[in-house]
Amino acid sequence: MPRYVAKVRTARPSDEVFAYLADLRNFASWDPGVSEVVLVEGAPGGADAVYDVTIDGRIELRYEVTAFAPGHRAEVVADNGRFRSVDVITVDADGTGSVATYDAELTFSGFRGFASPLLALVFKRIGDRAAAGLEQALEGTLVT
Repeated sequence: MPRYVAKVRTARPSDEVFAYLADLRNFASWDPGVSEVVLVEGAPGGADAVYDVTIDGRIELRYEVTAFAPGHRAEVVADNGRFRSVDVITVDADGTGSVATYDAELTFSGFRGFASPLLALVFKRIGDRAAAGLEQALEGTLVT
């Protein structure tokens, strides 16, 4: 199962950072692979939100919030039959700023599961670009 985790420390307050990241409509502003996001149900950045996310102008995924702790943690899941993406966003206060963690894990269905090691390399490259975009959007620094 390919997995990518990015942590960004920022001077921005945790409530502001969480509100920004939990509203998936902001994906396109920091993840270069995301071309469009549309809220289709619920409140933006809320526990009942459902989003249609278009990746590279050709792959559409429906992300649904499956777990939500206001101001701290949101889990969103997309499943298109070929793969399942579970993305967990957490934001913790850190001194006068905060640390945002974006943890994405892909699980491939059927024969694609056998290609997971190769797909993990591709996912890392995609994740690295998204992490750089997140670092820039939050005006922060990647941490390990």
